[in-house]
Amino acid sequence: MQHASIRTVALAIGLIILVFAVTHVAPTASGQTGPGWVSLFDGKTIGSEWDRVGATNWRIEDGAIVADKRTSEAAAHLVTKAKYKDFQVYVEFWASDDANSGIFLRCQDAAKITDRSCYEVNIFDQRKDPTYGTGGIVNFVEVNPMPKAGGKWNTFEITAKGRQITVLLNGTKTVELHNGLFAEGPITLQHGDGVIKFRKVAVKPL
Repeated sequence: MQHASIRTVALAIGLIILVFAVTHVAPTASGQTGPGWVSLFDGKTIGSEWDRVGATNWRIEDGAIVADKRTSEAAAHLVTKAKYKDFQVYVEFWASDDANSGIFLRCQDAAKITDRSCYEVNIFDQRKDPTYGTGGIVNFVEVNPMPKAGGKWNTFEITAKGRQITVLLNGTKTVELHNGLFAEGPITLQHGDGVIKFRKVAVKPL
């Protein structure tokens, strides 16, 4: 009887550990689907939701938007035709170690995208000044320590509401900005250098 009880307790503990592992190893990113969310990429075509600024070899490979050969002098962007004021945006991306990319928010001129006329949430592991590297908002909020995104799939969850912008990289907050310089504008996906892939892009107006 004693041995049976010990086995029962051990089995119960094992099941508890298993359930904990399943629910915590790969947490679901908050708010990527459900009411109010709009997918900006169907995994098959870049689609009509985007305009192109600058030149690179945007294409679809294995269900992802990919670019790795910029031909314009300035960085290339996919720019949403719609403007967004208060919103959440969820992006799954893969970047090479030397990639220079980013998610630009509330851009003021849809034909001329810069980090001075938009909020740029950076993807740039090898930036010379890492304080504005991956996970930071260039020119506005430094990230310290800078996380690395190269060589793996990552998620950005960005919430912009009024003067507050909050950035989560892989579920961890990297920066928070309180600034009212840019109130509304399109969202862009950037390719500057290296290899960048975007597997999922969804937005939810607030």
